[in-house]
Amino acid sequence: MRDVLVPHAIDLALPPLGSRLHKAEGHSMGTRWSAQLLAPPGLDVDVNALLQRELDGVVAQMSHWDEESLLSRFNRAPAGSWLALPPEFFEVIDFALRVFDDSAGAYDPAAGALVNLWGFGPTGRYNQPGFATPSDNSIAAVLAARCAPQLDRAGRRLLQPGGAVLDFSSIAKGYGVDRLGLCLERVGVRHYLVEVGGELRGSGVKPGGEPWWVEIEGVPDAGYNPTQAMVALHGLAVATSGDYRSYFHHGPRRVSHTLDPRSGHPIANDVASTTVLASTCMAADALSTALTVMGVDDGLAFADARGIAARYLVRLDGGLTEHTSSAWRDLLQ
Repeated sequence: MRDVLVPHAIDLALPPLGSRLHKAEGHSMGTRWSAQLLAPPGLDVDVNALLQRELDGVVAQMSHWDEESLLSRFNRAPAGSWLALPPEFFEVIDFALRVFDDSAGAYDPAAGALVNLWGFGPTGRYNQPGFATPSDNSIAAVLAARCAPQLDRAGRRLLQPGGAVLDFSSIAKGYGVDRLGLCLERVGVRHYLVEVGGELRGSGVKPGGEPWWVEIEGVPDAGYNPTQAMVALHGLAVATSGDYRSYFHHGPRRVSHTLDPRSGHPIANDVASTTVLASTCMAADALSTALTVMGVDDGLAFADARGIAARYLVRLDGGLTEHTSSAWRDLLQ
């Protein structure tokens, strides 16, 4: 059985005559990126270099692995420091904090201290010697010390209140996908499929006039997925948050890298994956994490109230069950 999802708005414009298929790829954000595009006649740029520079710029601002990134410098800044934000960083933190507010804290871009405590940050990782699962006291101490950054939207600057630790790992990759697409559009490419680490954004059509068909990610360690799903990425982006991406076992328990910022603990709601379709990959990336933390009941209520197209795969009795939002079902053909 296969589900097919198609966007409601379809642009019937075809690529210019003489357009040629071009493929590009590289490495960024600890993973691979790729692009397929229909290059119009006269396009005279090094597409690989152009797209790599675009992602390098995102990393230079938003990486929590790079000690010299803008994000890392903010995390080390003394209390009371204001950081002037370039447009890209402002766009991401602005959206992330709006999701934080809207989700009542289920999504938190300033949960970096928790991420580090549980061994999913750049140092002291769960798979390195000496790591120990944090105690309840250490979790409570991190939660008590956590401070939220303050965004001055009018002045486009961010206040470090003292001890705020940003982590954009649940939004920067999606934003990088969007930057690849916008970079191509700036040089006149309107038909493309771009991807970073499994998160994708598509525009226009591929050779032959078909949309960019993409199989939505299942759960690789489940053995069985309820339905296969294909989506036409035509003006759409897709991101999936899964408990199989980065985790360790503590006794019989799977400890997922997806943490609930409200409790300080990894999720324990049996959500194996959450996929979101949205107009931007940044939104799909952040919202898939927020919905994963909320769990099926609260997450679907949240998605239905906001018209978010979302699919849950939930672990149950050794298998998976599927739960979808009304906006997801509206896209089914």
